[in-house]
Amino acid sequence: MDPEIRTLTARLLATRALPRSDRLVRRALVDETFRLELDRRLAAIGMQLLDNPYAAHVSIGLTPDMHEPVFGAGREYAASNLGLTRDEVALLVIIWSLIVLPKRERQVTRQDLADDGQEDMFGADKPVEHGGGVSAGLPEASLIADFGAQLGGKTKVRNFMLGKLARLGFIERRHGVVHEGPLLDVLLDYRLMADRVIQGTLGEVLAGAGRALPERNAFEIADTASDDAEAIDE
Repeated sequence: MDPEIRTLTARLLATRALPRSDRLVRRALVDETFRLELDRRLAAIGMQLLDNPYAAHVSIGLTPDMHEPVFGAGREYAASNLGLTRDEVALLVIIWSLIVLPKRERQVTRQDLADDGQEDMFGADKPVEHGGGVSAGLPEASLIADFGAQLGGKTKVRNFMLGKLARLGFIERRHGVVHEGPLLDVLLDYRLMADRVIQGTLGEVLAGAGRALPERNAFEIADTASDDAEAIDE
């Protein structure tokens, strides 16, 4: 086995997530031969590389055919195979909605947090940005005030639930602010969840708490903008 593939596989298993900027991760993303061998080695143990180009990290997870053999002995995994309670899953989805949905819109439309709303005619040529330029934090106090009562109480959310999500790598807590953790974007599938949140009951709950979400899936917004640009060119 290529020693670098062995090293990368071991690091992914040990740390669960690595930044896209990591040298070996970059090689896996651009070197087709290296990637094919990495995928083959991971598949041999029922694992796969989880790579979302809009996420700042990569991770590994079970291949679909391994879900039932690994987690099927008990039914608790139907809600979460990470030992999360229903309240904790709900909080995780709320945080994902408030951080990743707006972030993805900024990434797809090539805007950032400091954007003043003016059109950038060269925006489509910009590389996808990750990190603090597009991913905003959530004040813990505001999050708890808005949703603590529905999730088992403010003390429970502050002292237990947020801490658990941080230990699992979904969030980072810094100076009273909840930030995106290495696994928040890579483990939760935007294309699967976005429409369900925006158009579903949770979207109404978030709107009722004064939390604005994008009106549409970010990729639909990008498609519309592309169509408009083509119409102007014609």
